Amino acid sequence: MKVLLLAAGYATRLYPLTLNTPKPLLEVAGKTVMGYIFDLVEPLKDVDEVFIVTNEKFYQNFEDWKHDFKSSKKITVVNDGTSSNETRLGATGDIEFVIEKEKISDDLLVLAGDNLFRADLSIFTNFCISKKPSITIGLYDIKDLTLASKYGIVSVDKNNKVVDFKEKPAIPASTLAAMCLYFFPKERLGIMKRYMGMDNAKDAAGYFLEWLYKKESLFGYVFKDKKWFDIGDKKSLEEAEKEFSKGSQ
Repeated sequence: MKVLLLAAGYATRLYPLTLNTPKPLLEVAGKTVMGYIFDLVEPLKDVDEVFIVTNEKFYQNFEDWKHDFKSSKKITVVNDGTSSNETRLGATGDIEFVIEKEKISDDLLVLAGDNLFRADLSIFTNFCISKKPSITIGLYDIKDLTLASKYGIVSVDKNNKVVDFKEKPAIPASTLAAMCLYFFPKERLGIMKRYMGMDNAKDAAGYFLEWLYKKESLFGYVFKDKKWFDIGDKKSLEEAEKEFSKGSQ
């Protein structure tokens, strides 16, 4: 299994903190966001390589970080060639770019480089494997309908099959949000290229998922009793700082 960490954004909402530092390398409670993500990935025995996709601006930052970071996994930093927020490929573009460039042919676990949470990911990947060859996504109940309008909101049936998905709905049907956590079985890696070839393809992964569940079976795994932070602005960064400073698991 391979892992792909999405880290090619420019995080303009976090300026000036991210003017010269990529968001995944910001520190939360004395540790980089990327360090916390590797805490999730390290225990996954089936993973033999982690790809970090970034951009031209921050490529060297990640290479320098990689030089000093100790991991049992092979780490490969991939430069998507973009140099500004206006020319970024977006999540869907970067996933397709890395699959093609690195000729990935194994099952692929994709995580956002700015999502912070604590969990045993092996439970998630075991669930994903049980649903092969379908794609599976991670879900989290944010328990706030007002906040839900900022996320991709999901409804699942008793078998955890996604039966509804709306990206940033004005009137959310639930509070079950899609995390940026996706499992692509090797048999389905070509689906992203197919989606990106469409005229109405959008760079936010939520729109891809909204398209996908109508085409084929898509499953969701709900993470319970754990806090999840999508580090998009200074407020969410401050909230994560408070939670992770507690040091509790």
